[in-house]
Amino acid sequence: MVVAITARALFDLEDSHRLFERSGLEAYAEFQRRHEDDPLQPGIAFPLVRKLLALNTAAPDGAPRVEVILLSRNSSDTGLRIFNSIERYRLDIVRAVFTSGAPVYPYIRPFGAHLFLSANPESVRHALEHGVAAATILPSKAPENSHDQVRIAFDGDAVIFSDESERISQEQGLAAFHDHESSRALEPLSGGPFKGFLAALHRLQEAFPAGEGAPIRTALVTARSAPAHKRVILTLRQWGVRLDEALFLGGRDKGPFLKAFGADIFFDDSHHNTESARQHVATGHVPHGVSNR
Repeated sequence: MVVAITARALFDLEDSHRLFERSGLEAYAEFQRRHEDDPLQPGIAFPLVRKLLALNTAAPDGAPRVEVILLSRNSSDTGLRIFNSIERYRLDIVRAVFTSGAPVYPYIRPFGAHLFLSANPESVRHALEHGVAAATILPSKAPENSHDQVRIAFDGDAVIFSDESERISQEQGLAAFHDHESSRALEPLSGGPFKGFLAALHRLQEAFPAGEGAPIRTALVTARSAPAHKRVILTLRQWGVRLDEALFLGGRDKGPFLKAFGADIFFDDSHHNTESARQHVATGHVPHGVSNR
């Protein structure tokens, strides 16, 4: 599995970014050169990346289970501090692109990335338009790291699945949504932007024994409730994809439940849901579907 990530998602570069916006490129470059031996502080996605790379322990030489690619709008010169920080934290990241201010999204597909994480919403939207699962990393509460497992949680509609059912809910109301889902319970949902990433994650899970000691745990955390649950379950069954936990919350705020699950990251298309989630866990907003038009 290949994950592409920007420097601002991996490390805390917000002060540097504000310096760039306030004083320009020359001041930013000088600051980074002056501090290139000072390690950057971990960013929101840093704990997730560290856990993903730990899955390569005992993997065959030259055949890592997970590869993380760094994509940065820094130049190679100002990016030296980023690579020094990667080395300082002993992160096994060896491939990188530095574009000197140009967009990074054209390089996502050539690397074969299954997931793209960025602090730049425009880059995320371009990645989604080119068929790559992508999310904007939001300022969030840092995970408590009370476990060694990689724990990833997903919303359903407009993330794992298409937004066809969500459109019914928003345009015609909840009663019409439940009628629509009940009448089509045996008709699989179409795949959403994260279907491919979920499949890649499932293949990665299959490399390890199942059970409580498995190093990866996944969860569906959805506002759906009965009777709209049945179509979701049967769709995942047809796809042959395993989700370890499924939370059908019937509209309850997702944040406390994600904290209870211990998510290292949660992906959702709804601004309301991501606002609740980011108070408790690292959160990625997926700007896709009817909620983002």
